[in-house]
Amino acid sequence: MRRAAMVFAVITIAAALLAGCGGRRDAPQTDSGAAVTCALERETRVGIATGNATGVYFALGNAYADQVAQATDGKVKATAAETGASVQNIQQVVAGSYQVAFSLADSAADAVLGTGSFEGKKQPVQALARLYPNYTQVVVRRDAGISSVADLRGKRVSTGSPKSGTEVIAQRILQAAGLDPDRDISAQRLDLTKTVDGMKDGSIDAMFFSGGLPTPGITDLFTVAGDRMRFLDVTDQLNSLRKINPVYEAGTIPAAAYGLPAEVRTIVVPNVLLVRDDLDADLACVLTKTLFDRKTQLEQANSAAKGISRQTARDTAPVPLHRGAAHALAN
Repeated sequence: MRRAAMVFAVITIAAALLAGCGGRRDAPQTDSGAAVTCALERETRVGIATGNATGVYFALGNAYADQVAQATDGKVKATAAETGASVQNIQQVVAGSYQVAFSLADSAADAVLGTGSFEGKKQPVQALARLYPNYTQVVVRRDAGISSVADLRGKRVSTGSPKSGTEVIAQRILQAAGLDPDRDISAQRLDLTKTVDGMKDGSIDAMFFSGGLPTPGITDLFTVAGDRMRFLDVTDQLNSLRKINPVYEAGTIPAAAYGLPAEVRTIVVPNVLLVRDDLDADLACVLTKTLFDRKTQLEQANSAAKGISRQTARDTAPVPLHRGAAHALAN
């Protein structure tokens, strides 16, 4: 009895301390199904899953967090975190570790359809908006003897962070060229910072990265070692990728993006901003509204944000648009 009483006392004190500190009162509520007002009744904390520290997701994610806090007069305390990007972001949003996630549209489609990295298990995520396009940026060292994706056989190739959208696209492009990513290359599953360092010192022959333009890490690579690097045209693999997912499109990296001698043809895929499907609708509305009301400020963080448009914001299929986001985009 004495031990039971002591346990009860400890639990009671802990509960009181949690109540005094706010406990979980600032955690986002789940969607009640009530009409969307786009007004928040209480302070809320929101975590935003981004990507590699020298990528566009990270730059825009931090700027977005700042703008959300400013737009709500601090009622939403938003913070952005470095992550491995798309696939990992989706997993962590579903787990509740974060409330918002940047993701490539192909990884998001895999999630809601239960395919690819999410084979057999559909994920409960929805979109706040379609964002700017990501460019598949495949860079090779000029001295590595690489003129096509097929030439990557036997080479040391960074396919991006584990569980990233870059890794998904890299593996699909390699397979489309007839290569087995696990056997035919020496795969280096590295984040962008380590990848760029490896390209500079010659320990990596080629790299994949899917990101907006300009990607800070790649800007650094071409600023420091541009005379030893060149982009690889991977559009021969586009038709094969479109059979997997129609979100893949042809695009070009403008010469001005990195001071190149000419533009480079490549494969483009949109980005989406994701949340759990049960996120409070008013919070989803506020987050979406801020994305467009503060677009100018986001562009100052990285010019890739210029590609965010109300005209394409709803084009998130097969990922459903969250009802709070739909309300924000309709008003």
